[in-house]
Amino acid sequence: MSYRVVLAGLGAIGMGYDLGCPEDQVRTHARALSGHPVFGPLIGVDPDCKRRALFETTYAGECYESLALALATHQPHLVVIATPTDDHAATLREVLERSRPRAVLCEKPLAYELDTARSMVEACAQQGVALYVNYMRRADPAVVEVKRMLERDAILGPVKGVVWYSKGLFHNGSHFIDLMRFWLGKPCAASLVSRGSCWEDRDPEPDFVLEFGQSSISFLAAREECFSHYTVELVARNGRLRYERGGERVEWQGIVADAHLPGYRVLHEPPQLLPADMQRSQMNVTAQLANALAGLTTTLCTGPEGLETLGDITGVAQLAVDAQSAKERRRLTPQVASRDPA
Repeated sequence: MSYRVVLAGLGAIGMGYDLGCPEDQVRTHARALSGHPVFGPLIGVDPDCKRRALFETTYAGECYESLALALATHQPHLVVIATPTDDHAATLREVLERSRPRAVLCEKPLAYELDTARSMVEACAQQGVALYVNYMRRADPAVVEVKRMLERDAILGPVKGVVWYSKGLFHNGSHFIDLMRFWLGKPCAASLVSRGSCWEDRDPEPDFVLEFGQSSISFLAAREECFSHYTVELVARNGRLRYERGGERVEWQGIVADAHLPGYRVLHEPPQLLPADMQRSQMNVTAQLANALAGLTTTLCTGPEGLETLGDITGVAQLAVDAQSAKERRRLTPQVASRDPA
């Protein structure tokens, strides 16, 4: 069977990231969907005429200025929402008003506001449309293997970990909150280390800690204005996991007896490389979408799971806001106290 797809949004993740890249790099929805055998035709939507022309030239697909025009002509099995986050809810609302797709894949996060995201999840549930959120790391074979290792105690918990993220809590930090949820389950507590700064004056970049039962993960914000930095290190009872370069290299080191110091144990060298495939991140997501549409098991983040992740994000962001408010109150208190009585 061939599934018709409408791709709403032809920006960076929609089409731009892998334009001009070798064919073995699949980092956008357009390249992944056009290259998978069960998807087609691919219909693009974007208000920018240059992007539409580029899509039509590159992928030989129809392209429309508006979603209304596209859905008036085509009834898709799958809709991919790759519009800006502020537009996700309105785009989904229009999709559900004008069509009945079997599934929707929405870019992360679902929304900036928790209530908005909740309404999106509820609307899809009411109409029987499967909703997924594009936390793409869940589809990576190395990430799936780590989850299996944790489940069968090949990685022994509890673990301590450090996550470095940059370019904002909502924009990129959310990927790693969701990744830790995928590996360790739901967090039970959050605490703020430092409120940090804001990426582009909107997206907070706090340092914080999430507790997952007895496991503890520290999230630290790097400086995107200097360089991108996305890494994870988990220290377990029986070794160390390193997730490097945003997931392009994932390695596990078990423990062995130290060859030189009796009684000591050290990390095994060389490390065991796990099958990371981030060069083809969106093809892995697309393969999981094909499984979902065929009724098979999928590792994709569901709408309800994406809503829970957003709850963690907004909770941490609120901790940073509260810390700023407390700082302002402390700054004002001495001034108030120094005033002479009227």
